[in-house]
Amino acid sequence: MKKFFAILLTFSLIFSTAMTASAAKNGKKIQISVSHSNTSYIYEAAKEFAKRANEYSNGSLEFEVIPDGLLYEGDVSYGIEALSKGLLPIVILSTATYTYFVPGFNVISVPYMFDDQEQLLKYLHSDIGIELFNRVNAMGITVAGKWTRSFRIITNSKRPINKPEDLRGVVLRVPNNPLYVEFFTACGAVTTPMDFSGVYDALKKEKIDGQDNPIDVAYSNKFYNVQKYISFTNHMADVWLVGINTKFFNKLSAEERNAIERAGEEVQQWDAEMTAEQEKNVLKNLLDNGMEANEISKKSQKEFIEISKSCYENFKQLIRDDELFDKTAEFTGRVTN
Repeated sequence: MKKFFAILLTFSLIFSTAMTASAAKNGKKIQISVSHSNTSYIYEAAKEFAKRANEYSNGSLEFEVIPDGLLYEGDVSYGIEALSKGLLPIVILSTATYTYFVPGFNVISVPYMFDDQEQLLKYLHSDIGIELFNRVNAMGITVAGKWTRSFRIITNSKRPINKPEDLRGVVLRVPNNPLYVEFFTACGAVTTPMDFSGVYDALKKEKIDGQDNPIDVAYSNKFYNVQKYISFTNHMADVWLVGINTKFFNKLSAEERNAIERAGEEVQQWDAEMTAEQEKNVLKNLLDNGMEANEISKKSQKEFIEISKSCYENFKQLIRDDELFDKTAEFTGRVTN
């Protein structure tokens, strides 16, 4: 199927640029691809982005939001490549999915690099953050938005995670990324890298004890059926990158480009506020379904931070840019020696 898809992409490339560039002019809807379902936060943010861009362009831009990564068969690498080649006009994916193409994005997911959403937003607007995101320009991708995502938390079936020692012996699913393996192994967990599609079944069959993700993932995937504890470790940040194919973007009128840029910037704050409000309901629903939640203390957070710092040299190898790492650590107060 992937080979067929690759052939289809190549074939489509012959027609894509001209067709896509004139889409708005001909009254066709510009497709926005998101990786999650039509009940997800990012889907709602994409809809808001589309609504505002349509309004600010005086109706010349019309959009259709396509969920579940359907336009690239759920394979994010194909999605990024298709965006880069102009086969897809707009794709919204997390920076974590770009790390194969731009290793520097790993710096955002370094455990406990950022204190909270406010600090992360400041970083995105800083010279360091702007330069980092502009690295996708070399791939033929223009950044139309940088929207924060909820920090990752831990759910498991064994016990509340209040301090690093509570992770000892817990069999934890992690994404296929050495950064996660390095950190959680240092905390004492037994790490099991696997694709997300197999997580629920592995939890149900007790092949693993827990997993980490933003809290809305636990609810939308009904982890309350197979998990007991929610621990607000808030250990990793993530950012949604709203990518638009550069050739497509440049062929739009100045008014249309400004409409997209304005909408992308405004939805950053709208999305942060919407997510914070929605997560109150998500947590209530998880608790109503029998889960238990706990916050970690400032003392325990410092213990987690020190474990993360002990892994910095290995993290730097994944980021492949010591200057970026050191500037980011200095910006967030995690100064390295």
